[in-house]
Amino acid sequence: MAAAAVEGNVYREAEVQAAPLAEERNVLHARGAEGNIQGEVEEFLGPQSDYDEEEEERKYYRRKRLGVVKNVLGASCGVMILYSVYMGLLQMQLILHYDETYREVKYGSLGLEDIDKKVLMGINFTPVIGLLYTPVLIRFLGTKWMMFLASGIYALFVSTNYWERYYTLVPSAVAVGVVIVPLWASLGNYITRMAQLYYEFVNYKEEHVQEQKKVPKGAYHRYIIIFQSVFYIFFHLSFVFAEFPMIFFLNGFLHDVPHSTSNAKTCGADTKGLTTGFNKTVLERLPRSLLLIEVESVLMGAAFLAMIIFLALCGAAYRPTEEIDLRSIGWGNIFQLPFKHLRDYRLRLLCPFFIYSGLEMLFVVTGFILSYGVCTVGIKKLWLLIMIYGLSSSMCSAGSFSLLRLPRPVALLGGAAVHLCLLLALMCWSPQPQNQNQELPQLLVVAALWGLGTALIKTGLSTLLGMLYEDKERLDFVYTIFHWWQAIAIFIVYLWSGLPMRAKLGILLVTLLVAAFCYWQMEQRLAKKVPYRLPRIPRPRHKVKGYRYLEEENSDESGSEPSDEDDEQEDEEEVLSDHDGGDAGSQGSQSPLAGGGRARNRRKQRQDAAYEQTGDMEDYVNGL
Repeated sequence: MAAAAVEGNVYREAEVQAAPLAEERNVLHARGAEGNIQGEVEEFLGPQSDYDEEEEERKYYRRKRLGVVKNVLGASCGVMILYSVYMGLLQMQLILHYDETYREVKYGSLGLEDIDKKVLMGINFTPVIGLLYTPVLIRFLGTKWMMFLASGIYALFVSTNYWERYYTLVPSAVAVGVVIVPLWASLGNYITRMAQLYYEFVNYKEEHVQEQKKVPKGAYHRYIIIFQSVFYIFFHLSFVFAEFPMIFFLNGFLHDVPHSTSNAKTCGADTKGLTTGFNKTVLERLPRSLLLIEVESVLMGAAFLAMIIFLALCGAAYRPTEEIDLRSIGWGNIFQLPFKHLRDYRLRLLCPFFIYSGLEMLFVVTGFILSYGVCTVGIKKLWLLIMIYGLSSSMCSAGSFSLLRLPRPVALLGGAAVHLCLLLALMCWSPQPQNQNQELPQLLVVAALWGLGTALIKTGLSTLLGMLYEDKERLDFVYTIFHWWQAIAIFIVYLWSGLPMRAKLGILLVTLLVAAFCYWQMEQRLAKKVPYRLPRIPRPRHKVKGYRYLEEENSDESGSEPSDEDDEQEDEEEVLSDHDGGDAGSQGSQSPLAGGGRARNRRKQRQDAAYEQTGDMEDYVNGL
């Protein structure tokens, strides 16, 4: 027993001595593992031997520049496909509905001719009131989503042609008219904004870009010229692709020249209206309903493709904080901004050119193509005339690249000179009906030259607006005025369809001369450094508590944001100041808040007036 006890004590002593040794080994092992982890973390977070910060920064901004190019190409391709579908479908349906046999056989007493008149009225009249709601829509939706919504409404118009009834065609046509001005205002602002972003990504090392200071005068001009030219190169191709339904589908069902224009006695300058003497039946045989559905399905697929391009390829034009700032201004101020911009004499003197731009574009695809072209060479050559006009406009839009080297007035005055010569020639030219062999080359030359003038004027105007207002935070309101005047001009062309051709040409000629004179006056005033009023977007007033955004002052500083009590006190002061009226003295003696409220309101009104309505004269003089 004693031997067993001694042996047990020896084992216990050995275990007691071995326990600290094992614990020490475990601690050393844990410390070693912890040291290895810490070393790996330091090695991962520390400076890498193969990391080049400058190279990574260069790659980052290169990706940003490629994203901007992707946005511009996406917007250009999207609007090209959208208008190809829209104009192609509208042209095909108007030709089919014009045929008397087609209307009687297909639709009986439905009254398609009357429906078509209301469709055209909805498309042409509704944009006239676009100035009233366009800024509000852009404020509510933003630039990109306004473009996407507009493309969806154009697709809706295409889909309604599957079931041609009054209650489908007319409402969708009115909806298209509603979004025309917002769509084009958003597109013009989007392309100019991309030019500004591209400049910042190219010159990211410059001090004024890094510190978000005002850029030098004319810094954006190069990229505005390039991006606007690229946009109109793509857009004018829509006139070419719009003729594909005519070429591959409708031309096989049309009569030749002697039948379609058998009753035409005069063409060109001697005509009155659009389709004088045209035969009521232009279709040789009626197309099958299934074939019509297939063509409309292809057009519908293209419209959906345009929507996907706007949604997937076009990135946001502004940061979310900038969009929130715009929505924080207030509905009233947003509504007033386009009218405030009209105080600027530069924009007022450009309005005649805006009007002429809308007049000439619709005149060439209606008055010239029908009264000169179709009357002479027949409806089967309609596609050729419009395609030549579109190709010429697209190729000559690249001529605006000359503004990179030549003076600014070259594009607009050059296009005006080309159209002036053509208008004088058209007033004296009355081609013979059914004289296809002799008159077709001359018609093609006139269409190509008119496309040259259109390209220089359209691209020149959009580029000029971007250059004149390059220092503006947003150009939605400037482009809204531009395309609103264009919409009014298009409505005028719709109304004058019954006038004699020489009266139409006379209106165009007078408008062109006035536009050129006003533009020359604007350039002269700018050369003499005549001051102009430059409206600015009012400061945002955020109502959401807890919202933080970067400003010059520290918004995270304690007490930087007004409390609920301060807001209520400010509202009370505003109410008291509103009710003062003529008895202000007595009101002020009774309430200690009235005098301070009036003084604060007067000071605030002076600051807002100086901020919103007047430009910085010193910056203007230095920039010029």
